Amino acid sequence: MGRLGFSTTESARLLLLGVFGVLALSVVLAEQEGENLSGLSTNPDKAIFAVRENGTTCLMVEFAVRFLVPFDVLALNGIDLITEQAAFTLPRGAEIEGKCGSTESEIQITWKNNAYTLRIYFSKEFRDKGIEVWKISKVQFVYDTSETSHFINAYNPGKHTANTHRLSALVTPAGRSYVCLAQQTLTLISTDHQKGVTVSMYDTQIQPFDIASDFMFSEPYKCITDQRERLEETLPLILGFILALIIVITLTVYHFHLKLTAPQLPQLPRDRSMYKNM
Repeated sequence: MGRLGFSTTESARLLLLGVFGVLALSVVLAEQEGENLSGLSTNPDKAIFAVRENGTTCLMVEFAVRFLVPFDVLALNGIDLITEQAAFTLPRGAEIEGKCGSTESEIQITWKNNAYTLRIYFSKEFRDKGIEVWKISKVQFVYDTSETSHFINAYNPGKHTANTHRLSALVTPAGRSYVCLAQQTLTLISTDHQKGVTVSMYDTQIQPFDIASDFMFSEPYKCITDQRERLEETLPLILGFILALIIVITLTVYHFHLKLTAPQLPQLPRDRSMYKNM
């Protein structure tokens, strides 16, 4: 009986190991990987990144990003601190990681040997009348002021983290991609003395959920700024056309009015013999 109990215990252990093995295998099979597709863009400032799960695209971003990061330098007197601004863009050769979920997704973009890391978090939610939307719920930017290509003579250099707070940006109907040519600017608060870090995105197309075709965005949802600019571009043309039409109609009515109100001239007789009696 003792040997039987030992065998039962061993069997239970083997069963548990088998279950954990299956779970580990499923995690491996569902492993997500990032791909840098920036070489497909003809715009030297635009980056294209994708996150894939089991060989299928589950998240895509296409945008150009500018950063404006304040940092302190020591003044010439060696006592006071002066705030400078480091301005740079997101490089096309960055490294990509990401996670895809049914209601939450994220992408992590890293460059310069982990000196810079941009994380964008997405979430889904239901709004009024049961309409499902997705949005950017958080943006985090980690930067190292000891990296001297952008931070020159930084005082007390080191890594800092900047975060958004209570963010709800780029709200888009579920199943569609967000498209915006105009600049979208976010302000992040840094651990470096609460300085404001500016992250500006433009020429943007993003879709973190429900991508139907591999490497293909779904139906675009244009931002309000682009819609307004489009209206501002077409409105003068529409007004010009309407004005020209009014002028044509006015001239036509005036022409017919002159013809109808013009005095009737006496008609000359057609028979030449009658000219003698005139």
